[in-house]
Amino acid sequence: MTVEKKIKVDYIARVEGQGAINFDITKEKKVEHLKLKIFEPPRFFESFLIGRKYDELMELTSRICGICPVAHQITALRAVENAMGIDVSNQTRDLRKLIAISAHIQSNVLSMYFLSLPDLMGYESIISMGKDHLDIVKRGLMLKKLGNDITEIIGGRSVHPVTMIVDGFTSIPNKNKFENIRKRLVDAKKAAFETVDLFSNIEIPNFTRKCEHVSINDSKYYAINKGHLKSNNGLDIDEINYRKHIFEKQKPYSTALHSYIKNRDSFMVGPLPRVNINYSQLSDDAKNAAINSGYKFPNYNPFVSHLARAIELVHDIDESIEIIDRMPLKQEQSKVMCKSGFGAAITEAPRGSLYHSYTLDNNGVVKKADIVPPTAHNAYNIENDMNQFVQTIIDEPIEDITLKCEMLVRAYDPCISCSAH
Repeated sequence: MTVEKKIKVDYIARVEGQGAINFDITKEKKVEHLKLKIFEPPRFFESFLIGRKYDELMELTSRICGICPVAHQITALRAVENAMGIDVSNQTRDLRKLIAISAHIQSNVLSMYFLSLPDLMGYESIISMGKDHLDIVKRGLMLKKLGNDITEIIGGRSVHPVTMIVDGFTSIPNKNKFENIRKRLVDAKKAAFETVDLFSNIEIPNFTRKCEHVSINDSKYYAINKGHLKSNNGLDIDEINYRKHIFEKQKPYSTALHSYIKNRDSFMVGPLPRVNINYSQLSDDAKNAAINSGYKFPNYNPFVSHLARAIELVHDIDESIEIIDRMPLKQEQSKVMCKSGFGAAITEAPRGSLYHSYTLDNNGVVKKADIVPPTAHNAYNIENDMNQFVQTIIDEPIEDITLKCEMLVRAYDPCISCSAH
């Protein structure tokens, strides 16, 4: 078949890490050889974790990514605690939930305002957009700083926190600082609603593909750090059984493995699947924001992921205030008795479900490690989405097709360094 259009993006802009897009469109209107090429060199974390002690894992795995360190730390800690049979205190759970939420705030705001919004508003970057919409840029910066500051207060610093350990924290946050953060959270609620309004009314591509959506779920709470892995197609598994259902295959053009569900196909993780699956656990104001957006959930347009992040922002502020109000903030002692075992944990990183598992010996030394970040879950599904999406824009000029395919990738907000761990 004769190639009519050749789409080639050597380096996808405004995503974390190094990736490319390549495919051909024939005169017969067929898409051929479509590839999301992830060419960032692999770093083999799972191999060099073998032989390391249990109390090093949260530090080492956080270096997989500078945007998602909190999620990697919490997931590694929970996997180790599950292997050793450790049940942490309510305060530790609350502090971990709050720092995880803070990481979601900063990462989701970064994605919405600074990586994707220029596309949607017709600008080449946030810099050029700021000349005409400085108020929007300032709002994004304020919300991003709020997330960063909460992470720093709990974790000791905003990137690669240092206070989280197995069965607790090395230090407890100052109560006065929390009172100040609480006031800032209350004030930020208006900006969160404005964010929902912005992404409710902005034009996005009209594209729907009802693939399998996957997220952790808890019947009582909006799940971030713990829950059953569920999907819209009936998947419902405990984290320890993850590997019985989720498999991976290798592609020669990608240093990220492609995940799929046994006997099924690719699937999507991230903010849109979280909102679709956990809608009933959203705060009342977040639900009202979703209703007022004019969009119906569950929703299967991947570009609605931007709006899902905004809805989560409202919920994250509400839940952060609830956690701050109920925590006693008292110093606690952590006691760890090393023992052998297998432990697995699944959490929700900002970009979606994150899996860690470790096999430990009697001295707490790692014998085997398995890590699957959100973008390793999503890479295969992005390709499947793009194959169908291109069919809806196939008659458009090459420049428009190219931009819209990049926009689709940015809607997923891939963390390519994580995927090539």
